[in-house]
Amino acid sequence: MRNQFLDPGMAQEIDNLVDRVHRDLGHPVGAVELAAVRDLLHLDLHYYSAADPSLLQEVVHKMRIGTKQIIRRPAFLLEAIAKFDLKALFLSDRKRILLDSDLPDLKKRWSESHEIIHGLVPWHKEFMLGDTKETLSPGCHQQLEGEANYGAGRLLFPHRVMSEFARSASPSMAHVKAIATHFDNTITSALWRYVEYCDTPCLGIIGEHPHHIPTDAKPVAYYIRSRRFEVEFASITEEAVFELIRGHCSYKKAGPLGSSEWILRDERGIAHAFRAETFSNRYQVLTLANHRRPVPVTVGSVTVSADLT
Repeated sequence: MRNQFLDPGMAQEIDNLVDRVHRDLGHPVGAVELAAVRDLLHLDLHYYSAADPSLLQEVVHKMRIGTKQIIRRPAFLLEAIAKFDLKALFLSDRKRILLDSDLPDLKKRWSESHEIIHGLVPWHKEFMLGDTKETLSPGCHQQLEGEANYGAGRLLFPHRVMSEFARSASPSMAHVKAIATHFDNTITSALWRYVEYCDTPCLGIIGEHPHHIPTDAKPVAYYIRSRRFEVEFASITEEAVFELIRGHCSYKKAGPLGSSEWILRDERGIAHAFRAETFSNRYQVLTLANHRRPVPVTVGSVTVSADLT
């Protein structure tokens, strides 16, 4: 899946909503305390386990006021969690967030933030757990999820601090990991935010280890591009990039896996050198590639030069 850039007006509206939350929290400069965000927005948080149907049913059963069922279609909720393997969801009519207790802690943090944005953005509430034509439309669903992901990133990585931090050192996976540590978020979410903050051509890949791909897995889960990369290198596909990653990756399963210089052609046919490095967090393999310089290349549209490690 490729990252989607929001319409500037929509992005600004979400920025304003998130900035108001940060202001009311005292403008955090490090990790955002989500419990304080929930208190501020009067949201409840409950955990369930998708692996334990009895616990899930108990959670839904308790969502009553006296004898009144507060979820209009509890069976729909249970079916949706089971069918789509949902790890988190927001119940707009009760201002309640449900998270799968089996998620790793840092992933719970991202999932909770995503659902907080669903609750924060006014136009999302009418679509939550509904069954209208608009809700069932894949385009509508993709738009809502894109807006929630954007808002979650802005919530967990406050804009002013993130903007300064992102520009405080040269692009590298080490810098991405430092950003993750500073804001107490996953390296994966830090990579995503970092690439989107880049004002130069830059890309990120999140996916499987190129030498250890499960038979039923998609090699690339997310293909993240900076705005300039999206415009200037629109023809570069995730499949081509994945083959470049394969070329410099070692067979070990964790830690730094390798680096190299790639030559990519832009939309005008001009060749450019990119510095690429790959890291495994044991769950996913992450690659960051940032623009270095234009170079003369006479053959091929995508190739690899000598290893820089």
